[in-house]
Amino acid sequence: MRALISVSDKTKVVWFASQLVKLGFEIIATGGTKKVLEEAGIKVIYVEDVTHSKEILDGRVKTLHPAIHGALLARRDLESHMVTLKENNITPIDLVCVNLYPFKKTIEKENVTLEEAIENIDIGGPSMLRSAAKNNKSVYAVCDPNDYEDVINHLKAKEDDETYRLYLASKVFSHTASYDMMIANYLEKISGNNNDYFIHATKVEDLRYGENPHQKATFYKLKDNLSYSLANAKQLHGKALSYNNIQDANAALMITSEFKEPFAVAVKHMNPCGASLGSDIVEAFKKAYEADPVSIFGGIVALNREVNLELANLLKPIFLEVIIAPAFSEEALALLSKKKNIRLMTCKMDNVTKEEQFTFVNGGLLVQDLDNSLNTLSLTKEMNVTNTSVDEKTLKDLDFAFKIVKHVKSNAIVLAKDGTTCGVGAGQMNRIGSLEIAYNEALSFKHNEDLVLASDGFFPFDDCAKFAVEHGIKAIVQPGGSVRDQDSIVVCNEANIPMLFTGRRHFKH
Repeated sequence: MRALISVSDKTKVVWFASQLVKLGFEIIATGGTKKVLEEAGIKVIYVEDVTHSKEILDGRVKTLHPAIHGALLARRDLESHMVTLKENNITPIDLVCVNLYPFKKTIEKENVTLEEAIENIDIGGPSMLRSAAKNNKSVYAVCDPNDYEDVINHLKAKEDDETYRLYLASKVFSHTASYDMMIANYLEKISGNNNDYFIHATKVEDLRYGENPHQKATFYKLKDNLSYSLANAKQLHGKALSYNNIQDANAALMITSEFKEPFAVAVKHMNPCGASLGSDIVEAFKKAYEADPVSIFGGIVALNREVNLELANLLKPIFLEVIIAPAFSEEALALLSKKKNIRLMTCKMDNVTKEEQFTFVNGGLLVQDLDNSLNTLSLTKEMNVTNTSVDEKTLKDLDFAFKIVKHVKSNAIVLAKDGTTCGVGAGQMNRIGSLEIAYNEALSFKHNEDLVLASDGFFPFDDCAKFAVEHGIKAIVQPGGSVRDQDSIVVCNEANIPMLFTGRRHFKH
């Protein structure tokens, strides 16, 4: 029996090769792998001694040879194939262990050149894996170091385990497909060709059900190293996440990513019901809770500081589905873990990157840049389009409200005061309807003085400006861009309230 080993990732390869030798395998290896195995005292056949052909083109061609691929692809159940091997003095290869050049790590490096990326496109590795996987009735195709132990156990059983070899083959084709997708996406971006788009996602877990109990659902992750990603969060306590938990927690994380100061937000149905800045995380949560102590029931809370014992004592009496934070103190974790079902999760919140957002429609896919905190403008006094000046405190509140409103379903209105949401109007078919909801909510919790207003889109008419004036709202921020902008400016000038135009809308459907 023969095994061919050629790996970039040398993890556990010495152990794997030594176990194969004990099972009677001869080991064939390429340069770097050969050196590692020989240094460990494992006898190795150099691939050149199999092909009788030297590596050429700086190693670009070394395994692309009939002595390798004939040995892999020959069907053991076809006499004609076996005769051909004999006539060409080719010995069958029964196992291939290959992992590929680190293309992903290469393109993630800072200032990587196109030449570096190209040189890390593996050709021989995928070819060997695909040949072995295609002939899985006879050959073990191994691409994942995590499978080494299982492969050895299956070989030790000395059973013709066709089902297991098929499983390994499926992993190979998934692995090479993912590899090719990365290369295609990278080169398409470099070349400006956007005719195709490829997505590869790794399964995290099956969910109990989807948005509703009659819908099946599975959670996949796209990237391993992304901060502010629920897919890379760690669950410390509680029952498994549901589909809706994941949606809501993701919305909470995206809102939290807007702020460096201590910040807390409660989310229901992917909309913030209470959000606030504070001098510390305890104050931030108290203010977020007081903004809407009703809607938080059954919601999700995200915080951008460690949950300490004082904060845990405030959180514990509230029915919450999920609490997510960078960390929990030992005392806080012990206290909150007394609630059996609450999900307690930690997530890195140290880096926001430019990401893409995917939305599936029937038979199609929409791809856009994610409207994350990298795309939020900081408000300045120069954005004021009215005659009334805006003071620093008001500007700060407007900036806070505008960062929150971008995460509310359109049409969206947020009323705020002192770095805290006071009323949120979400998802209405007209903007004045959202404003009325936001104001009535603020009024119900007695948050009706010195409010500022943020809108995710322009005012198509002057009705929102008139409502703001009539109800004592002291300042407005909106994108501007309506053909009737001047009507709203006139209303604000007559009432001496400032209105800022950002020039950037934040629709969220």
